[in-house]
Amino acid sequence: MQTTYTVLERLGGGGQAEVFKGTAETVKGFKKAVAIKRVLPHLTTNPQFVTMFLDEARLSLFLQHANVVQVFDISKAADGTYFLVMEYVDGCDLKGLIAFHNEHQTRDLALTLHIMVEAAKGLNYAHTLDHPHTGKPLGIVHRDVSPPNIMLSKNGEVKVVDFGLAKADSQVEITDEGVVKGKFSYLAPEATLGLEVDLRADVFALGIITWEMLTGWRLFSAETPHKTVELVKAARIPSITALNPNVDQELEGIVRKALARDREARFQSAADYGDALAHYLFSRELKVTSRNVAAAVREAKLARERAADPKQSLIQALVMDEVNKMTSLIADELAASNNVGDNTGEIVNTTDWVADLLDD
Repeated sequence: MQTTYTVLERLGGGGQAEVFKGTAETVKGFKKAVAIKRVLPHLTTNPQFVTMFLDEARLSLFLQHANVVQVFDISKAADGTYFLVMEYVDGCDLKGLIAFHNEHQTRDLALTLHIMVEAAKGLNYAHTLDHPHTGKPLGIVHRDVSPPNIMLSKNGEVKVVDFGLAKADSQVEITDEGVVKGKFSYLAPEATLGLEVDLRADVFALGIITWEMLTGWRLFSAETPHKTVELVKAARIPSITALNPNVDQELEGIVRKALARDREARFQSAADYGDALAHYLFSRELKVTSRNVAAAVREAKLARERAADPKQSLIQALVMDEVNKMTSLIADELAASNNVGDNTGEIVNTTDWVADLLDD
């Protein structure tokens, strides 16, 4: 079933992509809100990036979990720019929530641990996912777990996003403008040594985020990417308790284990890290639920809306026009297949997924 995507507004962007809110509409007239992530044009001039991006994006189509933002489709505009059509999360990202808390000098230990537990669930699901047709492990590693890639909904859901971009980004040269800014702060030490990363790199990144939320400071951040990489490589972790007296030695030990420089000494899975944090919450009788997340998101969204610039630029309008001309790569590839029912490759019929969702 053919699906038409329409852009409504720009939500934000960074060095690799920008995100728009839009709608997906079938020929039957059913509509559903979606997020449309546009990969910036300067990245798609790199053939190696494009190849890896498409391979990884197809893998992300398999991900269906409450703590993972679902990808519905991969599309391409007339100008050659690529798009991911994803589940729309009405809320804010963790970066926005951290900025709000830092601005108001607030620290919510229980909320922090709850968000990390939920993010760990999503990561562990992806890490352990098998191919739905072959049963073979997909070996998915996010590689870019960071505050902008953890979404929080107004209903209190916690969802990891951007599995389809992370590995492809590693193929972009350091000199590509805008790509490396903020990227290296959440690397694992083994990545700085040129070693192949595995799921424990994602555990390390979760540890960094936990440390930063508990202290209000950046753990690995310097004036240049090179200096930031050197900080990551050394992996010296300042005391959390010294910066936040509300954090006791037991919790400090849990976070430090996630941040072990030697990955063999780390938690060996995101599930193990999440379980340790959940056990700490229960042992301290700290109650936190999705309602707490929802309340925090509402506060952060209100602050962001008050500070927002209501003007829309001409460039943004032109970009939105290009987005509205995009066509589905998944639909094209399925149409080119002689026997869709016997297709056991890495592509699934996401057009049907969208139709089913819209029919709900």
